[in-house]
Amino acid sequence: MKMNDLSKLTTSTNRQALLESMGLHTLEDVYMHLPYRYDEVKEIWPASEDGKICVEGHVISTPKIFFKGRFSRLSVKVKIKEEEYNVVIFNRFQKYVNKALMISSDHIVDFTPSEYKEKYHYMNKKDALYEVHNPTQKERIVESLKSLKYEEFLKFQLTMQYIRVQRENEAGEAKVFSHQDINAFLKTLPYHLTKDQQEATKAILRDLEKPTIMYRFLQGDVGSGKTVVSSIGLYANYLAGYQGALMAPTEVLAAQHYRTLTQFFKNTDIKIALLVGALTPNKKEEIYQALASGDIDIVVGTHALFQTKVQYKRLGLVITDEQHRFGVKQRKALKDKGKAVDFLVMSATPIPRTLALSLYGDMDVSTIHSMPSGRKPVITKYFRSSSMKPFLKELKDYLESGGQVYVICPAIEDNEDYQMTSAIKIAQGMANYFEPHYHVGLLHGALSDQDKNSVMEKFAANQIQILVSTTVIEVGIDVHNANFMVIYDAERFGMSQIHQLRGRVGRGSKQGYCYLLSKATNEEAIERLQFLESHNDGFEISRYDLETRGPGEVLGSRQSGLATFVIGDVFKDFDILEMARDDAVEMIESYYKYDEYQSYIQTIIENIKSANDYMD
Repeated sequence: MKMNDLSKLTTSTNRQALLESMGLHTLEDVYMHLPYRYDEVKEIWPASEDGKICVEGHVISTPKIFFKGRFSRLSVKVKIKEEEYNVVIFNRFQKYVNKALMISSDHIVDFTPSEYKEKYHYMNKKDALYEVHNPTQKERIVESLKSLKYEEFLKFQLTMQYIRVQRENEAGEAKVFSHQDINAFLKTLPYHLTKDQQEATKAILRDLEKPTIMYRFLQGDVGSGKTVVSSIGLYANYLAGYQGALMAPTEVLAAQHYRTLTQFFKNTDIKIALLVGALTPNKKEEIYQALASGDIDIVVGTHALFQTKVQYKRLGLVITDEQHRFGVKQRKALKDKGKAVDFLVMSATPIPRTLALSLYGDMDVSTIHSMPSGRKPVITKYFRSSSMKPFLKELKDYLESGGQVYVICPAIEDNEDYQMTSAIKIAQGMANYFEPHYHVGLLHGALSDQDKNSVMEKFAANQIQILVSTTVIEVGIDVHNANFMVIYDAERFGMSQIHQLRGRVGRGSKQGYCYLLSKATNEEAIERLQFLESHNDGFEISRYDLETRGPGEVLGSRQSGLATFVIGDVFKDFDILEMARDDAVEMIESYYKYDEYQSYIQTIIENIKSANDYMD
C-alpha cells in the first residue's frame, strides 16, 4: 500500500470516490485542501446583525449525512436553552484532513531552507498545516498561511530562475546590423516613438546583438504601439541577414499585422508574405518554396507558420502576439524552425511590471505605459438597459455623419440554458431596422476563416457600416472610421476584456465611444462597469480586475505558461512572491550550498519538459 493511498483514510469506496470527485486523489491533496475562509465570532444569541452566531447546545438526535457530487450535508437536532433546532452543516471533511496529516506526519517535507525560515520567522510546514486546519489564534493562522504561501512561491520561482539561467547560457548568434540604417528607418515611420517605445526598442536591439538567445516579454496597453516596436526588431533582424516570423492567434489579426507591416516597410526592399489556412494550395506552396529559398524576408500568419512542411532558410526572430492564446508547444514548434532563434512575446493585457517580472521570471520584461500623441481616451458610458433605446438617436446621428459601428454580443445564437444576447438575433434586428440605408455584417467564431476575412474586408472598406460581432474582434482589428461601440450584457465580460474591445475604437484622431448595456442587479457587477466609465488606463483596470476576479481569470491558465497557485494569490500576496523571487535568485546563484534542492529542480525541469517541452 502506497503512503499516499486514500484507502488509509477510509475503507469505504464511496467515500474515496467522493474525495476523488473533489480532486483529492492523494493524502497530500487532502491535507493541502485548505479552508478558504475563517470566521471570527463571539458568543451571541440571538444572531447579530451580520447573521453570525456562536452558541453552545446539546445534540439530541443521530447525525445524518448526505452526499451529492462533491458536496455533503450533515443534519442534526440540537437543543439550545430548552428549544429544539434543526442544524445543517455543509461540506465537512475535517476528520479526513487530520487523519491524513497524522498518517503523513513523518513524510511531510519542509521545503523552505532553514535560513529563510529564520529570516522571516516562518513556521515549519507540519505545524503550519495543522494550524490552518485547527486554528487556535488569528495571528498564528496568518503566520501559517504566510509560511505555506512562501514555500509554494519559492518552488515556482526556483523553476523560473533556473530556466532563466539555462537560457542565459544558451548559445545564440549575435546579429550584426547598422544603427545608422535603423535610425534612417525610424524617420520613415508615420509618427515619432514615445519614450517607452524608445526604451523597449533599445532593449530589443541590445538583445539581438548579444550572442545569447533573446526571450523578451513586451507588454503595453491597447493601442500603445507594440507593433511598431516589434517591426523595428524585425527590420534589425532583416539587416543582419535573417528571416522573421510574426504569429497571431487569428487569421483576421494576422491579416491586420500583414497590412501594417506592409505599410511600415513600403520604402524598403523587404519581401513580406501572409501565410494563413484560407490560401489556395498553390499559393501556400509558392510561399513554402520562397521561405525555404530565402526569397521571403518576413512571414506573418497563424499556426500555419509552424506546420511540418514550412521550412525557413535562416529564421532569426519569432514574434508572437497575444501569446496567452497559444499553447507552449505551438510557440516552441515555430522557434525550432531555426537555429538559436530570438523570441519576442507581445501582450495587450497589461499587469504591473513587478508582477510581470515575477510571473514571467524566465523572460526579460519591457513595458509601454504611454500612449502615442493624438489618441483621445474613449468615452465610456454604462446604461442599465437591455436595448439601444437610451441612445438610439445619438447612434443614428453618428451613422448619418459617415461613421461605422461595432456591436458586441456575448453569444453567437440563442441558448435555452443561458439568457444572453445573441449576435445572430441582434444582427437580424438591426438589418430589419437600418437596411437599406446602412449595411449590417455579422462576425463570429463559427464562421470559416475565409468568411471572417471577407466580412472584415468589407467593414474596412466601409461596405458594411454596422458590424455585429462576438469577441472575435477583441484584438487587432483596426478600422479608423469605426469609432462607436455598443456592448450587450456587458457584465458577462471581464473588465480587461471590455478594455480590449473598446480599444478597437478611437484608433485615429477621432473621438471613440463605448456604450455598455447591462440589466445586472449585482452590486459588484455594476461597480465594475462604473469603474470602466471613469478609467482608461489598462494597468489600473487590470489591477482592479485582478483584485476582484483573481489572476486565473485575468491572466489565463497553465496553458499560457503562467502558474496556477493552490495557496498563494499572485496579486494579494505579491510581497511574498517578490521575496520568494529574490531568494530563488540567491539560491540559484549559490547552487552548491543547496544540494538537497538540486534534485527538486531537476525533477521540476523534467516534468516541464515532458509536459510541454517548455525548456527546449
